[in-house]
Amino acid sequence: MKNKSRIFFWTLFDFARTSFSVIVITVIYSKYFSNYVADGKVWLWGLSVSISMIITAFLSPPLGAIADVSRNRKRFLLIFSSVTILCTALMFNVQKGDIILGMVLFILANIGYEGGVVFYDAFLPNITEKKNFGRVSGYGFAMGYVGALSVLLIIELLLPQQSSSDYYFYIRLSFVVAALFFLIFSIPLFLFISEPNVEGRLRKGIIRNGIRKSADTFKAIFFHNKYPSVSGFLLAFFLYNDAIITIIAFASIFASGILKMTDAQIIYFFIIVQSTAILGAFIFGIISDHIGPKKTISITLVIWLFVIAGAYFDNSIAGFYVVGLLAGLSIGSSQSCSRSLMALLTPKEREAEFFGFYDGLFGKSSAVIGPLVYGIVANVSNQRFAVLAIGLFFFAGLIILQKVEVPKVTNGKEIKSSL
Repeated sequence: MKNKSRIFFWTLFDFARTSFSVIVITVIYSKYFSNYVADGKVWLWGLSVSISMIITAFLSPPLGAIADVSRNRKRFLLIFSSVTILCTALMFNVQKGDIILGMVLFILANIGYEGGVVFYDAFLPNITEKKNFGRVSGYGFAMGYVGALSVLLIIELLLPQQSSSDYYFYIRLSFVVAALFFLIFSIPLFLFISEPNVEGRLRKGIIRNGIRKSADTFKAIFFHNKYPSVSGFLLAFFLYNDAIITIIAFASIFASGILKMTDAQIIYFFIIVQSTAILGAFIFGIISDHIGPKKTISITLVIWLFVIAGAYFDNSIAGFYVVGLLAGLSIGSSQSCSRSLMALLTPKEREAEFFGFYDGLFGKSSAVIGPLVYGIVANVSNQRFAVLAIGLFFFAGLIILQKVEVPKVTNGKEIKSSL
């Protein structure tokens, strides 16, 4: 299969899976669960996010190592994605007062979603050359936001007026729509992209070898300083990704609680965010291949600081839409360039293992601290000060990132350089 076809089918999975993140985590379910199912107990939503991330954080590194030594990345991706799709569809049954059911289904679905990302991202080094990592990763995130925009438009057409007697029925139906969207558009990856053909595949002792290999890698990165660039980047990523995930998880709650935005206005806001995210992921992906992912991430983190300032000072819905424009430009690009930088720093044939630490241990455990900080600050003062506190994570991540040494890539070959 030609590289262009493989890249397209790989990005199509991003198109599919983002339906879960936008409908369940960001726009509909988070608000539905917090305000309706849990009767305003926002902390239960934060707790659900934190629990799912903690579990995924500890599962991902050994699972990534197991996937590497067994060469079964697609199988693991299929299992995790199936859990997400099934649990998302079952959210249709979550109604007012079903707090435990709502939490359990979300926790399982989010473990499947976040755990699956490890295996999905690990395909990147095998479908294109290193000099194109930034561009192809940007294509993936751009496709993801096209998918998010598409499913948002479908939901907007589906939902009746908020005063309608059957309004919450259609809210619950939106979860089924998201599950079907994920299912249908994820199929091509499993049909048309094969595992990389690597010698030395293990058939016995896979779990034992995977766990041992993961533990050895952790020691090599963080105790023996064998990969200083990886450890430095992971720390920076831990901080700024924490802030990004927290903003995603609480954006609709902030909009409805502080600005009193209606469901329709919130959906329009996220349509704006997704639209500019498509543009941001695409443009910054190209920029990343020219100036390097580290410099590009730094630019996006500065934009995030302006987003934080805008959210803190703005009091109007129109102004919040402008904040959404900036957030959209930076959200896809910062995550896309982070993925390409991690791929650049990762040793060949250990992609799933290293992405297990990137997506799993650091990507998911970071999401535990941010929501807790946000919740505590919001409880002590208000949500505006909580947003300001999250800005400190962006600033610290930006400072630490500057110390990371990145290999320069020319015509697919690495040249050690300190960017």
